[in-house]
Amino acid sequence: MRQKKETIIINNTAKLFKYLLIGLVVFLGLVCLYNVSSFAPHLPGAKDAVEEKRLYLGELPEDQERNPHFPRSIPVCDLSYSELIPCLDRNLIYQLKLKPNLTLMEHYERHCPPPERRYNCLIPPPIGYEIPIKWPASRDQVWKANIPHTHLAQEKSDQNWMVVDGEKIRFPGGGTHFHYGADKYIMAIAGMLKFPDEKLDNGGNIRNVLDVGCGVASFGAYLLPLNISAMSLAPNDVHENQIQFALERGIPSTLGVLGTKRLPYPSRSFELAHCSRCRIDWLQRDGILLLELDRLLRPGGYFVYSSPEAYAHDADNRRIWNAMYDLLRRMCWRVVSRKDQTVIWAKPVSNSCYRRREPGTNPPLCSSDDDPDATWNVLMKACITRYSARMHMEKGSGLQPWPQRLSTAPPRLEEIGVSPLEFQKDTSIWHDRVVDYWKQMRSLSQRNSFRNVMDMNSNLGGFAAALRDKDLWVMNVAPLNASYKLKIIYDRGLIGTVHDWCESFSTYPRTYDLLHAWAVFSEIKERGCSTEDLMIEMDRILRPEGIVIIRDKLSVINYARKFLTALKWDGWISEVEPRSDALSLNEERVLIAKKIVWQAELAMS
Repeated sequence: MRQKKETIIINNTAKLFKYLLIGLVVFLGLVCLYNVSSFAPHLPGAKDAVEEKRLYLGELPEDQERNPHFPRSIPVCDLSYSELIPCLDRNLIYQLKLKPNLTLMEHYERHCPPPERRYNCLIPPPIGYEIPIKWPASRDQVWKANIPHTHLAQEKSDQNWMVVDGEKIRFPGGGTHFHYGADKYIMAIAGMLKFPDEKLDNGGNIRNVLDVGCGVASFGAYLLPLNISAMSLAPNDVHENQIQFALERGIPSTLGVLGTKRLPYPSRSFELAHCSRCRIDWLQRDGILLLELDRLLRPGGYFVYSSPEAYAHDADNRRIWNAMYDLLRRMCWRVVSRKDQTVIWAKPVSNSCYRRREPGTNPPLCSSDDDPDATWNVLMKACITRYSARMHMEKGSGLQPWPQRLSTAPPRLEEIGVSPLEFQKDTSIWHDRVVDYWKQMRSLSQRNSFRNVMDMNSNLGGFAAALRDKDLWVMNVAPLNASYKLKIIYDRGLIGTVHDWCESFSTYPRTYDLLHAWAVFSEIKERGCSTEDLMIEMDRILRPEGIVIIRDKLSVINYARKFLTALKWDGWISEVEPRSDALSLNEERVLIAKKIVWQAELAMS
């Protein structure tokens, strides 16, 4: 009997131990699941039902020395997201069950992830990534491993867009309409306009150009020797890597589409707009897309249109041409030249033609309370933007030819309450600041070290103006709270865009060599946005071996320093207290850091 009781006790003990062991395994499994869901980045297309949580870097302890748990790394995204553009990710549209109007190209417009779905991981480079070829050689060739897509070379093989040549992709300079070279095509346009020596810059009076549907931006590339700065624009469409190729080549370009919203550029920004077989239905919605070009063109600006509608004689193309001609006539545009496959229109230089139109003529003039310079998330309007009283009287923009306009106070300064003296002082301050930056980077900066540069808070364009003698271009970004200043950027002959730094920028990963952030972090912090999100976004668009210059308050710099190792920005670090000037913040510091080269498999090992 005693032996039987002992056997029962042993069996009960074994069962109890078994249950405890099962419970422990379940508990550990739940812990692991929690950790994975907490620290893994949210990847579009994930099918698991677990609601993933963000890595809140902002909750990290302040003192790294006293808190050894301060992470020295940030999770790396899956390699399949090496080309991720968070606000132009069509997978996100499907996941959020949005229903964009495909006819109006809404699916190519910005749709940003909500905060809980943002990426808190580093975007890895593709396997075999090489440091980009330096300018000017990069105009004609890039590493295939950096953009491993050759479908455009096959699809456009008869148009000389690009050619695969071993480990490189070469760009002969062709395009859909100019198979034999953009340079010859550009000369032909200048000849049609009867410009001196067949040079499209027209003695510096043509400086800013908008190239719509630009392909791989060869048109813009061959404008650069003429001192013409083109904003080459194309959507992330079926030719999805065209802008990525353009930026890898070192050509000013950006992702964008003529859809439902205004392009993020102020009125009267461009002397010339260009469309070469850009496959845009200009007649849709009462000509709203042509009216958007009208908003963007300066007085007397040109629209160069190379398309079958301009020359073909079949019934469909003749119908389109006649309707387009009639619409532009009612908009007071006139044909200045038509030859072979190209037609060039010019818009009026004053309001006089608009006033002579019959009452009730469409398209109507925009209402007097419409702000033509408001662009961020503003819908296009099917109306004509009239000139200001000053532009109407002067019959032009009053700008000097390039390069004088870079340093001459533009007339529109008056509209933003800045005097010519303040403008000149700002230009001088930024000249001195840039000189100091280059001294601070003396051991890093080599010839052609930088090509694609972004000024994340461009103010009046002083930073870009100070870099005029360097062989680079600057994307001047006007934050939302200073978007009204972007017109001054364009009036100086520079280019730029409006952007909200609480969101991701519309560009591919690894597209800029240098990012300059003056007071950007202070501004977004005041709006309650995440400093950590912005730093991860900056890492996404910064090339390996790229440089970040952060100029901000001491508290911001101290906080940013703690993330340099985790972001892999510790290839070279320098922090200084800059000399004080009229733009200085309280207790200002300058932090410069260099991003190292890394591969996904090494970072995750």
